[in-house]
Amino acid sequence: MQNFNFFRRGCLCAALLAGSANAASATPGDIQGVVELFTSQGCSKCPPADRLLTAMAGKPDTVTLTFAINYWDYIGWKDTLAAPEFTARQKAYASGRGDLHVYTPEAIVDGEFDTIGSDKPAIDRAMAEGRSGGLALSVPVHLSEGNGVLQIDIGSGAGPAGIYVLRVAKSRTVLISRGENSGHRATYTNVVRAIHKVGDWNGAPMHLKLVELRGDDEGYVVLLQRGSLDRPGIILAAAKSVGL
Repeated sequence: MQNFNFFRRGCLCAALLAGSANAASATPGDIQGVVELFTSQGCSKCPPADRLLTAMAGKPDTVTLTFAINYWDYIGWKDTLAAPEFTARQKAYASGRGDLHVYTPEAIVDGEFDTIGSDKPAIDRAMAEGRSGGLALSVPVHLSEGNGVLQIDIGSGAGPAGIYVLRVAKSRTVLISRGENSGHRATYTNVVRAIHKVGDWNGAPMHLKLVELRGDDEGYVVLLQRGSLDRPGIILAAAKSVGL
C-alpha cells in the first residue's frame, strides 16, 4: 500500500491505493469522448470555442475540460484562470506530436487528436475516430463520491497508464477589462484548477480511495492516460463527477 499526500488546499489531500474486487463495478462505454480546450481570456478567437465547450458539457457521455493558458498575458490582460502547468500540458501534447505548435483555441480529443477548438465537425470526427480505433476510452472506470471520499474503480485492459485526478470548477464568469476581449464578459465551463497524478495502473483491476478537499462548486474528472505529464498520450478511460 502506498500513501500520497497533497498539501495544497482545494486539492486531494490523501490517497490510499490497493487492489480490490470492487473494481468489477467499473462500467465500460459511459464516456465516448474527452475534449480538452486550451483557451485564453486574451484570445479574440476563443469565445466561440468557449461557448461550444459549454454546449458540449451538457452531454453525459462527454468529458469537457477548459485549460486556461498564460502565453497571451503579455498583450494586456493576465488570464485569471491560467496556470503554468496548463500551458505546459498543451506544449507537452505538441512535443508528443512532433510539431511543437501551440495555439488558441486548440482542442485535444482523447489525448490523440488536435483541432481548432471552435470547429465542432472536426471535434465530432475526432471523437468518432477515437472510438473506432479500439484503444481510446476502452477501459472500464467508475467514479463515486460521498462523505468526503472519492472512490475510483478501474477494470482490466491494456496497460500501463497513469491515473490522474483533475479538480474542476463547474463554471467561472470573468469580466475582461483589457486586451483583445476588453469589455467582454466570458463564462468558462469545467475549468481545470489542478491536476495530480495519484498512481500507476498496470492493466489489472484496481480500486483507489482518496480523501477529498474541494469547493462546493467543484467536481472531479479522472483520466487514465498513457505517457506522462511531460508527454501525455492516448486516454484509455475517463469518468466525471455528476454535474460536470
